[in-house]
Amino acid sequence: MIWEALGSVIIGLAVAYTGSRRLPERLPARPLVLGTGAVAALFGGLLTHTVVGDGHPLATLIGALVMGVALLSLLIRPPGRVRRSAAA
Repeated sequence: MIWEALGSVIIGLAVAYTGSRRLPERLPARPLVLGTGAVAALFGGLLTHTVVGDGHPLATLIGALVMGVALLSLLIRPPGRVRRSAAA
């Protein structure tokens, strides 16, 4: 279990780092992105481990990857500036 948790955090950090390098203008500050990636992947790994049980480390790491990518995608801002009127 500890190796799955450590692997999940490493996967989350790798996904977050890759995202922050490829889309620096569309993501917030790098510490926020790295923290979100690590925590999201850890939560995804824990959730997947709870659902599938012991003995499925690959499924646990895939669940961590999916959850990390999904939550990091929520941080992405639209390209350019969105102009809104003051009346709205």
